[in-house]
Amino acid sequence: MNIQIDALNTVTMFLFNIIVYNIVLLYGTVGEIITEKSGSLNLGVEGTMAVGAIFGYLMGCYTNSMMIGILFSIISAGLCGLLFAFLTVTLQANQNVTGLTISTFGVGLYFFVGKGLGDNFPAMSDYSAISEGANPIYIPFLSDIPVIGKVIFSQNILVYVGVAIAILAWVYLKYTKPGLKLRAIGENPAAADSMGVNITLYKYIHIIIGSAIMGIGGYYMGLVLRGSFEGSSCWTDGYGWIAIALVIFASWSPAKAILGTIIFGFFNTLQSRSGSLAQAFPDFLGWLKDIPAQFYSALPFLITAIVLVAESMRKRKNKNEPSAVGINYYREDR
Repeated sequence: MNIQIDALNTVTMFLFNIIVYNIVLLYGTVGEIITEKSGSLNLGVEGTMAVGAIFGYLMGCYTNSMMIGILFSIISAGLCGLLFAFLTVTLQANQNVTGLTISTFGVGLYFFVGKGLGDNFPAMSDYSAISEGANPIYIPFLSDIPVIGKVIFSQNILVYVGVAIAILAWVYLKYTKPGLKLRAIGENPAAADSMGVNITLYKYIHIIIGSAIMGIGGYYMGLVLRGSFEGSSCWTDGYGWIAIALVIFASWSPAKAILGTIIFGFFNTLQSRSGSLAQAFPDFLGWLKDIPAQFYSALPFLITAIVLVAESMRKRKNKNEPSAVGINYYREDR
């Protein structure tokens, strides 16, 4: 009986961790989808999330307010989006180079600020509002349901916010007039321009919004890791790059991004839970313990590479991919 309970607990924690440690992918993916639907390819997701993480966390701690932390993650990441928009929309800079530069700059700024504070870096445990806000919330009755209650109804508030943002973004893109205009810009900006759509304004607004959403994801990851700053690895730790591939996997649909997050999260969670699964189910999953830990660490990125290679080999373009994504729009060439 105890063996069955332990096995059930192991499965529950595995599923719980899929959501806890990977919902950040949903923020990054949805933010990038909104950006790409405007016809802009922003490869700066990793850096934008890192900027949102460090400034959101610091300001949240200094004010002992989770809401202010979220606000500053939005503002700081939104400024990264503003910079990207200015360089690529106004100055017509190469989108790929600009995005990569923002990634490098954002991660560098994360380490610069964090290491600069040194021993003065705030410990999350010293700020009650932040620590309590990062804890899972209890939903009467629902949280008490076996397995499902722990996995779905006992999560941090930002998990539910992330899912809500994904659903709202899906509704916005699919069923609203501004969303239709945005999709038109991503497909054929010249045609949208001829119909009176302000291309520049739409691009600026949605690039900034997309970046702001990424920033919330970075802040969330800082909370999950309890603000434990290390000089060797960033809180986002490559999630931004996976999110870019997840956009393709989700076919540029914020709703499908929820499913994609769970699938990618499954492979990502194997890094930390493979040993527990092998011990709980030795007859079926005992072989998991024989796989080198380095393989589990590389697995999410291997899946990412496979998705990107598979997409590049497609003979037919994904019908949901914006036709003008990554291409600067010159109004004079219309």
